[in-house]
Amino acid sequence: MTRTIQQLFDLTGKTALVTGGSRGLGLQLAHALGEAGAKIMLSSRKASDLEEAAAELQAAGIDARWIAADCANEADIRRLADETLERLGHVDILINNAGAAWGAPAEDHPVEAWDKVMNLNVRGYFILSQHIAKHSMIGRRSGSIINVASIAGLGGNPKGMNTIAYNTSKGAVINFTRALAAEWGAYNIRVNAICPGFFPSKMTVGTLKAMGEEALAAHAPLGRLGDDEDLKGLCALYASDAGKHITGQWLAVDGGVSIVTGG
Repeated sequence: MTRTIQQLFDLTGKTALVTGGSRGLGLQLAHALGEAGAKIMLSSRKASDLEEAAAELQAAGIDARWIAADCANEADIRRLADETLERLGHVDILINNAGAAWGAPAEDHPVEAWDKVMNLNVRGYFILSQHIAKHSMIGRRSGSIINVASIAGLGGNPKGMNTIAYNTSKGAVINFTRALAAEWGAYNIRVNAICPGFFPSKMTVGTLKAMGEEALAAHAPLGRLGDDEDLKGLCALYASDAGKHITGQWLAVDGGVSIVTGG
């Protein structure tokens, strides 16, 4: 019998690990999954931030817990994966969101900053995806991996935004998503990417902050920045059976910025 739309989006009984989940876009994605019924494991580096985020989710009636870990550190990534599996039993949904950015002209960009961004934004995604897949998803022949990329991975930047390492890393995440989806489709693991545009929580990056919210909003045909709801729908689609025939895809959630600037 064909399921209803409410049944297709229902995540009751599912488990999710969300990295970079203590604030901003990661916390929004955790809300989306939890509100649809999933049990949530949050991770980021700072325990105090995680305690606050978990309390916020729990106050909304969401089953949430946390593990502090640095997703730039391989040993920490593997500890995070193993502790999550021990505490949740398995992982149905993995959201790779922990990331870093660095603003500097390409000719002056520090190599160590390039390495920091690429290590967290690309290498970290790969290690955690591999570990969770091998120890939970492949054997169960089921899973959804959602990689948070960016419209910065679709092309260049508006004038004045010098984020060469970030752009490069997010372009890599998009093709990582495609390549992984092609390999792991045989295990019924779906891999998709979300490409956010300008959100207030991303304004901590120096070049974004310098431009100001009004200037950034002016780049969007819809004339505004993203808000605390704008990623929820796509996240729920990718994570649930409503999107069970979608894999290897990316979608920009950017108010139309990418259609007029190319990224």
